[in-house]
Amino acid sequence: MFRTTVRRGLTAGAAAVAAVALGAVPAMAHHCFIPMYTLEGPTSANWMVFSAEMGADLEAGYVTECDAARQAGYDALEAAGLPVGIKIFAKMTIGDPKETGRMAPNGANGKGLEYFGAGSELPMQMVGTYIGAASQVDCG
Repeated sequence: MFRTTVRRGLTAGAAAVAAVALGAVPAMAHHCFIPMYTLEGPTSANWMVFSAEMGADLEAGYVTECDAARQAGYDALEAAGLPVGIKIFAKMTIGDPKETGRMAPNGANGKGLEYFGAGSELPMQMVGTYIGAASQVDCG
């Protein structure tokens, strides 16, 4: 169930998909996320972190076969200026703790707090770029 919920949350390309994720379970009732440009930042039990590699598996069923492919995926994200992961606050929606549907005015501009429902394309761009580069590496 967690895998399906996360997968739905990462879809984020359309408001309809985000609406499905919002109703899935309380942990995913949060319609915002913060892009991460490093996976080496501080961690907290309050945040659910999804790396590009995890997103590729959950969203597309793509499993990174070797370290070289993984590195190629993350190198491509860095070169494109895209996040290497996203984090979702587990306790409430940032900026909308009472779940009224309120959003920051720039919730899909690629800078700071992003909203699935505002049409942010960052999660899918991240996953697509990661898979595109990682899949070009011969791990055989």
